[in-house]
Amino acid sequence: MDFLARTPSATLPPWKVLLVDDEPEIHEVTRLVLGGFRFEDRPLDILSALTAAEAREALAEHDNIAVILLDVVMESDQAGLQLVDHIRHTIDNHNIRIVLRTGEPGQAPEQEVITRYDINDYKEKTELTAQKLFTTMFASLRAYRDIMIIEANKRGLERVIAASAHIFSHEKTSEFASAVLSQLANLVGLQRGALYCRVADMPSASQGHIRVAAATGDFTRYIDHNADEELPAHMLASLQTALSERRHQFHKDHYVLHFVDSQRADSLLYVGESWDLSDLDFKLVEVFCTNVSIGYENLHLNQELVEAQMEMIFLLAGAAESRSQETAAHVRRVGEMASFLAGRLEIDAARCEQLRHAAPLHDIGKIGIPDSVLNKPGAHSAAETVVMRRHAEIGHQMLAHSRRGILKLAAEIALTHHENWDGSGYPRGLSGEEIPISGRITMLADVYDALGSQRCYKEPWSAEAIRDYLLEQSGKKFDPKLVQLVIDNWDTIEDIRARMPD
Repeated sequence: MDFLARTPSATLPPWKVLLVDDEPEIHEVTRLVLGGFRFEDRPLDILSALTAAEAREALAEHDNIAVILLDVVMESDQAGLQLVDHIRHTIDNHNIRIVLRTGEPGQAPEQEVITRYDINDYKEKTELTAQKLFTTMFASLRAYRDIMIIEANKRGLERVIAASAHIFSHEKTSEFASAVLSQLANLVGLQRGALYCRVADMPSASQGHIRVAAATGDFTRYIDHNADEELPAHMLASLQTALSERRHQFHKDHYVLHFVDSQRADSLLYVGESWDLSDLDFKLVEVFCTNVSIGYENLHLNQELVEAQMEMIFLLAGAAESRSQETAAHVRRVGEMASFLAGRLEIDAARCEQLRHAAPLHDIGKIGIPDSVLNKPGAHSAAETVVMRRHAEIGHQMLAHSRRGILKLAAEIALTHHENWDGSGYPRGLSGEEIPISGRITMLADVYDALGSQRCYKEPWSAEAIRDYLLEQSGKKFDPKLVQLVIDNWDTIEDIRARMPD
């Protein structure tokens, strides 16, 4: 990935240097010698302290001091060394470069001081000529600069890791897109905003629409619109270039990130405008984009796996239904209705989604029932009824040992979807709220849909007859609260039947 060369948009501040010495003339001479000093085109801002106590105050006030030129003997023989200890251990500042200057080397022998104290240079005042002072300052600032770059990279990578972890936690494409936008804002800031586009089933933008799926800031008005119809020309041009070249695009006031999932579908992330990223920010965006690409790929691989698992569940459920000459559409409708009713009970979204996929397996136990009983057109004998009712326990036994949440829920539903509210059901004669809500919901959805469907033993019932039956059985066969939910949402339930015909 190539980033644009850039220059600072504003003049960087001077390097702060703290001069600590109890001789005022030392301050005067040092300022005179370093008056025209510049490092990386930045001058010095020299702060003065005549005592260690004043130095502590300066350190508390300024958190970005780069270098300290420090005398040893001031208000006490060890004042300078005690200040070193304060800097490194009390305020825990290990970035500032400390140059010890002494006029009395006998008070602080060089070998002993270097060994015991975390200082970066040791100079006797007599040897610190103008040239030596220049060299010392240049070396100290270079070291400070390198340390701060390392620290900034470290903090930036920590933010990238945190941001990446956040986006990886989202399992839906729309949530993933919103997470990427929000984490980019946390990472480097977004001035005007950003938008995420989904390209629908086509190899290039010229053959179809680029849909805006998520956005922040000024771009929120474009959500759910076609970018190629709504966006300004310069934005659309960058999106189309990223799409046609299938790579990220970086420009002076915006950038476009390009992603491809495992099915070769394209997504685009536009960030702008009037941005001002440092070189470090560019690098952080590069690392973050790499992680987003990996996360996006993993998201779609996971979705493919889930969809494959769900397809197997529906095939399995459909196999059970086909043995009883019912349709696979029936089990899908039961799942949709069950999920809808659960949502109206304010059951959390994840549980509703599980119910959508688990409820279709309610009659999986019919696989173990002989055809002669399962598809008998007339009424069952007492012995046949016993055999037929065994399908609830057979289904439970088939699914109960799974460690998967959906199949464990399906086992619960298989066992309890023939239990009646008044306790007259089977196989355990549970009543009321002893029956799990999953079983109560699935039973009502199953009966509602079965009554309106063609069966080997009956014709489909009219909507009015179904409504009358549900109301008549409320408090007997069905949970009254659920019956009322169906009545209150009758049109929506009917629409599910219409959308998923046999």
